[in-house]
Amino acid sequence: MFEGRKLVEAAHKYNRIVQHGVQLRSSEAIREAVKMLREGVIGEVYMARGLVFRWRPSIGKKTPEATPQNVDWNLWQGPAQERQFSRRYVHYNWHWHWEYGNGDVGNQGIHETDLCMWGLGVDTLPSKITAMGGKFLWDDDKETPEVLTTLYHYPDQKKMIQFEVRHWCTNLEDGAGVGNIFYGPKGYMVIKGYDTYEVFLGEKREKGPSRKAGGDHYANFIKAVKSRKTSDQHGPVESAHLSSALAHLGNVSFRLGRQVTFDPKAEKFVGDKEANAMLTRKYRAPFVVPEKV
Repeated sequence: MFEGRKLVEAAHKYNRIVQHGVQLRSSEAIREAVKMLREGVIGEVYMARGLVFRWRPSIGKKTPEATPQNVDWNLWQGPAQERQFSRRYVHYNWHWHWEYGNGDVGNQGIHETDLCMWGLGVDTLPSKITAMGGKFLWDDDKETPEVLTTLYHYPDQKKMIQFEVRHWCTNLEDGAGVGNIFYGPKGYMVIKGYDTYEVFLGEKREKGPSRKAGGDHYANFIKAVKSRKTSDQHGPVESAHLSSALAHLGNVSFRLGRQVTFDPKAEKFVGDKEANAMLTRKYRAPFVVPEKV
């Protein structure tokens, strides 16, 4: 699960430009929004919420079957332990099985938790993680929760991230179904999708600054490749590791059914063998991540 750190090490060791596919980091409006948060438009930001309210229908129940001729099932499974082919896993359905995916917190959620960290100004992992949820909608083959709320606490910095995923029909939070909300003593900021922000100030929720403008994440990647400067990147490899790690931390707490305490410097759980055992997996040869990059 935490092999993302090795990806960071490899990128630096071999001087490669590795761009994280968080397109919203190249949005002109979102970049402006984060700058305004830094400048105190809503005061000192103490909490960020990541929202993923997506249309995720039932995947039904599928039995194992013969592998289609156009599918390289061995390659498709990669490092996961071998299973018989079933359409419960393919093609988008792999997200909902622990052996292959990690639910929407590690799917769309990574875009939102990345922005949560960026907007809060935190560049480490949290110390306390609590998650709760389950399957409340469908009696189907999904293994990951349909509804999940996770809290990531940074007690030393007095900051917190809340991530929430809900499937199917649902309401919007201040107009955001997939997006973010940042909270400060002067008001709050709503990020809608990948290209829009709105600010609301004071007890009366008076309209503050707002903007809608996109960007070109691909062009930013090409710029960094040409310059060989990681400082040119909007989505550096470190952001990929941190946001992916948040997803894994939330899922560890959910699967264990309890709060977990984490050391962000060592990137290990504190005195918790059961949780630490979930930081990696048993790899299936030859799809093995080496210990040294």
